[in-house]
Order: sequence, then structure tokens, then C-alpha cells
Amino acid sequence: MQGLTFCSTVARYLVSVLPRVTHELEYWRTRALGIPDPALRANALEGLSKRGNMEGAALFAVLAPRAQRRETVRALVSFQAAYNYLDVLAEQPGPDAVSRARQLHTALLVALDPDASHTDYYASYPYRDDNGYLTELVDTCRDAFASLPSRRATIAAVMAAVERIIAFQSLNLTESQGGHEALELWARDNTPDASGLQWWQVAAAGGSSLAVHALIALAANPGICTPEIAAVEAAYFPWVCALHSLMDSLADLAEDEQAGQRNLLSYHATIDETAAEMQLLARHAVNAICTVPRSRGHRVILTAMVTYYTSSPTASTPDARAVAGIVMESLAPFAAPALALFKARRLLARAQHGAYR
Repeated sequence: MQGLTFCSTVARYLVSVLPRVTHELEYWRTRALGIPDPALRANALEGLSKRGNMEGAALFAVLAPRAQRRETVRALVSFQAAYNYLDVLAEQPGPDAVSRARQLHTALLVALDPDASHTDYYASYPYRDDNGYLTELVDTCRDAFASLPSRRATIAAVMAAVERIIAFQSLNLTESQGGHEALELWARDNTPDASGLQWWQVAAAGGSSLAVHALIALAANPGICTPEIAAVEAAYFPWVCALHSLMDSLADLAEDEQAGQRNLLSYHATIDETAAEMQLLARHAVNAICTVPRSRGHRVILTAMVTYYTSSPTASTPDARAVAGIVMESLAPFAAPALALFKARRLLARAQHGAYR
């Protein structure tokens, strides 16, 4: 049964999701190339270059009914494209990093709120001539999400997940900008009771877009009720989202060390402590996923997320491999075939003179 779930999910993705993702990304790349300002154009293209990241967002569309899959893909891809673009913009040096990042990221709230109005997202940013690129991303996401049958039932949970993203993106400062003191305060205030999580794990969970993706996919299903929404919320924040962001941090660990940047995993005292905490987090994520509707599909997506980062060349250091291996043990039986698929995908990208990021 588990093998059938894995195979059917992969087949559904390849047949009815991936072609739509390719179409969407080609369109947004064309739009990005038409951005007049060279800095914004480069930022937009950088965000879209993370193909694996974009495909991972769209993978949630396998949880949507066939009739809603097209609009679900449009919502997922446009939201993640906006997230990536704003993330790159917020990393650029400049004064008042917190308010600047928060103003930029209000676009993510507008993208999922049918009653919200556009504002000047670039108000605190030195560049703004994007030829309507960000506005179109926001409108595309909003229109697609608004067409989903259970969007009204899920809107409060979606907004809460986006607010967490904005908090993380505006408070995750470099040492030169002020460090993580404000982020730590936010995380401690948002740590679920009796979770046993460290503040940096909760902070990491706040920055993940996976809760938004899961809720968009849930909204594509008619007749969704409050208990189903609550189950998805509780599974993804903090457990799945924390594992997602910290696997990303694991892949970036060596690069961040070379650049002298603070990585959230560096708050662990030793690599053995990192491995033990990540293993525990993975087990909690797997257990939490079992409580959500269509849990087998969510389990495949969780495994795909972990193996995507595990297969990254940047996660090939001895320390990263040790941690990744322990996390993978918690995700059997799907981990091995998923890892093989991602390795093959990366080899194909390399043969085509590109990188699968």
C-alpha cells in the first residue's frame, strides 16, 4: 500500500502537475526578463532559478482534486515565486532592515487575501521599476486562491501562516544588522506549549512556506471543516515547517560558515547534538503528518522535501551527510526511492549545463 501511494503520487505529479509548473515558470521568466531595472531583474531571475524549490511548492497540488489542480498550481507557483523574489530583495544591504523587509513582504498577505488592496511594497526600497512584476505575481496568486472551493474556511489559518513568514523574514537579521535577539523574543512568544522546542527551531518553522502550501492544497478540496484545518495547522507549524527550514539550513551550513553568516543550526553545541535534535524533529513531523487528511500524500511530500535537500551537492560535507542520514532513517520506506529520483534529476540538470536548486 505504501509503495502504491508513492508511485501514484509521483505519477500524478509528473502527468498533471509538472507540465503546468513548467508553463508557469516559463511565463514568469519571460516577465522577469522584461523588468526594466537591472537590479530588480536580477533579483527576480535569482528567485525563479530555484527550480527545485518551485517544483517542491507545486508538489502540494497532487493533494488537490483534478478539477482544481490547474488553479492550485497557479496559486502555489506564484506564491513561492513572490516569496523567493522578496527574500532576495530583503537580503540586499540597506538601512532599517526590519521595516523594509516587512513592507516588502506585505505582498504575501495581499496575495492570499481577496479583500486586501495593493500598497507600495517598494516604499522603503531604493528600486521600484519592475514593470508590474510583483503586482502581477500577487494578483495571480490571489485570483487562483479565490477560485478554490474552501478558501473561505482556510483563510484565517493561511493569514496566520503568512504572518509568521513576515515575522521571520523581517527579524532574521545578520550580526551587522543587529543579530537574532528580536527573532528569539518572537520565537519564544510563539513556541507551542509542551513542545520542548528550542527557540531557533520555532523561528525556523515561522520562515517556512510549507504551511501555506499545505493550506492552499487543502482549500482546493470542497467541504473542508475546522478540524481538518486545525490538524494541518498543528502538523505543519511547528513540526514539518521547522524540519523544512532546518534541512535548508543544513544544506547551507558550509556556505554560511565560509561567509561568516549565522546559521540557525549553529546554535547547537555539537554536530552530535544537531543530529539528535533533527532526528527527534523528523519523528515528530512524521507522527504529526499521520493526523492530517490525506496523510499518505503528505508523507510522500515530507519525504520529497527532506531528500531534495539531502541530495544537494552543498549537503555533501561529512557533518551534513551524518545529520541527513539520521533524518532519512525516520522517513522510511519512501526515503530511498525519493533520494534516487532527486539524484537522477540533479544529474539530468547537470548534463543540460544547469543546476537543480
